[in-house]
Amino acid sequence: MTDPDPTHVPEPEPAPPSPPPGTAVRDTTRDRVGVVMGHEGPYLQLRPLSGGREWDAAPDHVRPLTPEELLRARLAETNARSRTGLGVRQLGSPDL
Repeated sequence: MTDPDPTHVPEPEPAPPSPPPGTAVRDTTRDRVGVVMGHEGPYLQLRPLSGGREWDAAPDHVRPLTPEELLRARLAETNARSRTGLGVRQLGSPDL
């Protein structure tokens, strides 16, 4: 169906609402997972799941994680922490 008024300009679609604080999201620009901490101007402040330094992300480059993605991200962080020398020595270390 064609628009009968050739001068009619369709209204732009509204931007999707920004995720509220506490939402686990993926910053698709940086390919990082974080939790929404708040909003500052046009940006969201995100913090890594296990804490750390916040970074800014454009709301249109952020999407909520699925439950499976959140579980995978938490497991990856737990595994990474277990390898950082928290009193656990790795097999093959010279002092074992």
